[in-house]
Amino acid sequence: MITSLSIKNYALIEKLTIDFSKGFSTITGETGAGKSIILGALGLVLGKRADLTSLKNKEEKCIIEAHFEISKYNLLPFFEANDLDYENETIIRREILPSGKSRAFINDSPVNLQELQELSLFLIDIHSQQQTQELSEENVQFNIIDAIAGIKEVILEYQVLLKNYKADKSKLNALLKTQTESKKEQEYNTFLLDELVAAHLKSGEQETLEADFEKLNNVEIIKESIDKALAIANDEQIGVMNNLKEIKVTLQKIAPFSADYQSLLDRIASVTIEFDDISEEISRSSEKLVNDPEQLDLISQKLQVIFSLQKKHQVSTVEELLQIQSKLENLVLELGNIEEEIAVLTDSIEQKTATLDVMSAAIHDKRVESIPVLSQKLIVILETLGMPNVRFKIEINSVETYFPNGKDILQFLFSANKGTDFGLLKKVASGGEMSRIMLAVKAILAQYSKLPTLIFDEIDTGVSGEIAIRMGEIMKEMSQKMQVFAITHLPQIAAKGNAHFKVFKSTVGDDTQSELKLLNDQDRVVEIAQMLSGTIVSESALNHAKALLN
Repeated sequence: MITSLSIKNYALIEKLTIDFSKGFSTITGETGAGKSIILGALGLVLGKRADLTSLKNKEEKCIIEAHFEISKYNLLPFFEANDLDYENETIIRREILPSGKSRAFINDSPVNLQELQELSLFLIDIHSQQQTQELSEENVQFNIIDAIAGIKEVILEYQVLLKNYKADKSKLNALLKTQTESKKEQEYNTFLLDELVAAHLKSGEQETLEADFEKLNNVEIIKESIDKALAIANDEQIGVMNNLKEIKVTLQKIAPFSADYQSLLDRIASVTIEFDDISEEISRSSEKLVNDPEQLDLISQKLQVIFSLQKKHQVSTVEELLQIQSKLENLVLELGNIEEEIAVLTDSIEQKTATLDVMSAAIHDKRVESIPVLSQKLIVILETLGMPNVRFKIEINSVETYFPNGKDILQFLFSANKGTDFGLLKKVASGGEMSRIMLAVKAILAQYSKLPTLIFDEIDTGVSGEIAIRMGEIMKEMSQKMQVFAITHLPQIAAKGNAHFKVFKSTVGDDTQSELKLLNDQDRVVEIAQMLSGTIVSESALNHAKALLN
């Protein structure tokens, strides 16, 4: 529950500090006195966005601080999950600087607005007139039914699974699109890959093939030249080898006479040995040389394949073709991987679909069970609020669509009078009826909710007299389980509060300020009397006020 609120430099409030107690508190004041300012300040503490227009004095910062007693509400896990210091009396502070920047703190630890908003969901529910109109919206009606059905945790699990299911569906659709778009391209890539694989390419083979082709293609010229070289080298009369031997013999005769001649002999001997080796190599080459038209044709065909592939892929080497082959293999493999991913995702989606269906069915069954309970409780409360013939017809049907809270669609039909047909709330309920229905809903939810504080902002619109008295009694009954505030213009409701606050304007010099104060017993009588009769308080109004308070 909120125990105190401090406001500095906000709207028409220069400085205000007020303490609150448990139970039922009412807040009254003339229109425009500043009740909305109090709610606005509280909204900032709960994480609403702010701007410079919130500052009363644009040269100073605005500070709003609220103290909450949270020891009974099991909020330690939230604080631990967000790495915040937990205190039984938690302090939330919001600052708006003259520069327009905003800062927020929970127990003096800086937090962002999202964390503040998440915590506020566990602390206060501010019910505005706008929320009364939202009662006719399907999601609000589902929230009411689900609270009574006690399926909040199940729906949270369902929502996590649904999020994963949608993520899988999104991935699958993207993969299927990729697969469709790349299928034709992939067929062409497979064709190119098969063509390269069939060529049995090897690094460096093009140079070898070209050399072998030149040799086989010119075998006759090579044969003729080698034979001629062998003849010149080895002819018995004029062959080079024979002449080298004669030169060697001649130099052997004079070698002893001089070191120079000996050197020449050594060199000619070396030349003779080298030339003999060359002659042997030429002879072996001649023996290996074979005219093989079939081999020449095979080499020619392989080279033509290589040249054709090089031209197609606009490269000049076998190594580049092998790189292209490797890339194509990866591309083809990727399509195979996509197909595997599609299979895995399809299986995952089928499993999630089965689980979602089971969870949706369980949610549906719980809702169906809760509908008679909700209808009966609403009727009992609304009968006391001047609607003795009220009836509800709540229909829930399952469809095949996965919604954020299950697979159900809802019709929340209402009839206020005998002999009238059922109709949608927003079409057939008056403003006063909507206010009473919303109060009944809140009263029922208070039995199921652990929310510490509930604030009603003029929920009494469209009602008066005995109905207003009963509305006040219902709110007071609710306050036995939670802290309840009611901002009201009705004296019948104001009189039911355990504590009564008044919002009023005061003028200091040329400055207008809004103030909030806790009324004592005497002030309270006067305030309620003024609400009954106006500024001039009559004796009968005072007596009526005392009667309401008693």
